[in-house]
This record gives sequence, C-alpha cells and structure tokens, in this order.
Amino acid sequence: MFRARETWMWIFIMPIVFFYFIGTVTGGMAGSGSQREAIALEVPADAGFLADHLVKRLEERQYRVVRGTASELAGYDRLLSVPAGFTKSVLAGEPVSVTLTRKGSGLGADYDELRVTRAVYTVLADLVVAGAPTTAEGMAAVAAQPHMLTMRVAPAGKRLEPPRGFEQAIPGTMVMFVLLIMFTSGAVTLTVERRQGILTRLASSPMSRGAVVLGKWSARMGVGVVQIAFAMLTARVWFGIHWGPNLGVIAVVMLAYASLATGMGMLLGNWGRTEGQVIGIGVMASNVLALLGGCWWPIEITPVWAQRVALALPTGWTMDAMHKLVSFGAGPAAVVPDLLALTAAALGAGYVLARTFRFQ
Repeated sequence: MFRARETWMWIFIMPIVFFYFIGTVTGGMAGSGSQREAIALEVPADAGFLADHLVKRLEERQYRVVRGTASELAGYDRLLSVPAGFTKSVLAGEPVSVTLTRKGSGLGADYDELRVTRAVYTVLADLVVAGAPTTAEGMAAVAAQPHMLTMRVAPAGKRLEPPRGFEQAIPGTMVMFVLLIMFTSGAVTLTVERRQGILTRLASSPMSRGAVVLGKWSARMGVGVVQIAFAMLTARVWFGIHWGPNLGVIAVVMLAYASLATGMGMLLGNWGRTEGQVIGIGVMASNVLALLGGCWWPIEITPVWAQRVALALPTGWTMDAMHKLVSFGAGPAAVVPDLLALTAAALGAGYVLARTFRFQ
C-alpha cells in the first residue's frame, strides 16, 4: 500500500490541508466568552464624548474596539459608523442613527446586532439617568454607579461548549481520513489481488483462511496506525492542539476505531467486484459516515435526531469519545460505551470477514 503515491498523499499531505482549511474556516462559527472579537468604529473628529462612552459600552459587550477612518478599517468584518456631530445632535434631541455593517450572516450576525443594539441603548439609558446638563464626567459617574437591578448567572450543571476551529476540524478530519483510506486503498488492493490471482495462489498455500485474513488486516492496520500517529503529532506540533491528560485513552479509542475501519474496508473489498465499484462506494460511504457522524461540524449543534443517528454509527462513537476526552474534560469512564461499541463492531466485522473471505 505504501508503494502507491496516492497513499502518501492522502496520509501525509491532504490531512494537513484539511486541518488548516476547515479549522480556519470554522474557527469563527461560534462565539467565545473568553475572547474579545474586534469591531471597527468609524468616528468623525467632531463625534464628541458620547462616542467615547459608546466605546466603553461596546467593550462591556466583549468587543475589542478599533477606532479609525473608513480607509483604515476596510479589512474588518464588523464596522460601526457614528455620524458627524454625534454628541451635539443627540444632546439637541435630534434623531441619530448608528450604522452596523457586517460581513456574513447567520447566528453570528444576529448576535452582533444584539450586542451592538444593547450597547447603543445603554448609552441612551445613561443619558436619561445623567439628566441635563450632560457632560463626559456625568456620563462616567452614571456608568460607575451600581445597578439597581442585576442578574446572577450560575451553571445548572457542567457546561458543554461545542468545539470549534481546529479542536473540531482535526479530530473530525483524522476520523474521516482513516475511514477514507481503508475504504479506498485498503479495499481496492484486495480487489486487485483477486483479479491478478494472488489470492488464489494464497488459497493453495498451507495457510488457513483466518491466517490470510489476519495478515491482510495487519498490513492495513499498520497503515492506519501510521496515519493516526502522524496526524496527532502534526496536530500537536503545527496546530497547537492539546490532547489533554487522557492521551493514552485517546490512542486506545483511535486504535479501536482503526480496527473497525480496517475490517469494514476489507469487507468492502471482499464483496466488491471491480476496482471502480469499490472506490466509488468507498468514497461515498466514507463521506456519508463522516457527515452523519459529526466529522464535518460539531454534532452537538445539530438537532436531537441527528445526534441520535450519529450515536448509531462508528464515526459518531469515535467523535463522541474524542469530544468528551479532548474538549469536555471527561475522564476515561465516560468513553467506555463508545469504546465497547467500537471493539464489538470490530470483532464482528473480523468474524464475518474470516467466514466469508473470497479468494476468487
């Protein structure tokens, strides 16, 4: 299998490309309370002290405010524009509009609109409380006053924030590519060996059917081990992924998954009739299983029915265990059901393969 150049490409090159591309694209798919997102604020020279007060309220909404001119702020995804004479117009009782321009749409855009609107209306409320005459010192004094109405937020249980960016993309890509390799290269080589008569010659040897199957399985499993080790090392060194204190358990989970993927790939090669058929089915099946199992996005953000479907698939078992160990800080006991399911399915696939393996 390692003689084929495509095997090297799909083990050592394409996973890194997918790590970077998917991890970068999905890095902003969800907000994080511990990180301040940048918002550009276009402020004219005569905006006055209310613009400074708006900056303070935006910062309270977990924004990192960058002030500048329109040309200086052209590269930002969020742009808030304050009109000329902002403070003067507001104090004169004239209607004033603050404009938010944002690239993209969806939940992130709605969340930005909510936060900016809250900051603007808080400035309006401060004006009402400060009264006339309104000064910068008066607004600051109002902002420093304790609120008469407060809300205390406490977790009802352990918070589970779905992983995003590289924390989701790297485990998901690793799980998908192990399956892809076993469903294509691992499966099609059996079809080629059967067509070339290699398996027929093996049938005439003193080796038992089980020994032949074990030898073929071991070779493909070796490829999977190399693939997993390289992916995990690359993720740690290049992308800074911290695998956590349960690295040994993660390795066991991935080995159990690779064992199952190897057996499933050999079953595909065992039942397939032509190379084209095996590769076509392998590519489609691996992508569908990756999609439904949560390799492409966190399964935790999907509807409940989709999460239940994932827990009926080997990719779903593996991603569930990886998220628990890497992202949610769970201990080894939490992944025992996933590990048992992977092990049982791998043994079942091996049993069926040993009983039905075709030499010709």
